[in-house]
Amino acid sequence: MSIKLIVAIAAPEKTDKLMDIARDAGATGATILTNARGEGMFRKKGVMGLDLIEQRDVLLFLVSEPLSQKVMDHILASDEFDESPRSGVAFMLNVEEVHGLRTKLEGHE
Repeated sequence: MSIKLIVAIAAPEKTDKLMDIARDAGATGATILTNARGEGMFRKKGVMGLDLIEQRDVLLFLVSEPLSQKVMDHILASDEFDESPRSGVAFMLNVEEVHGLRTKLEGHE
């Protein structure tokens, strides 16, 4: 079984929408890492010159390879990543080996 990892990094208020979009495309779930810190090329200054650190959620989708491009296309079609330079990022990686997903992915290939 070939698996892809889709990683979406976005503002916390976009997490539920991205989860719904991915589920509609066939993803069976995700691991969500909350309170990740996002920093761009330049530090954004807040009140009294203090650094303004933007919180991010990291969504990790393990998806069967035949379904992976559909899920990724749906995530990208949401336009959640093109609103502004700080909208987030999404990318897909090959997974060399995975254990514990066989029963979760049966019937979803």
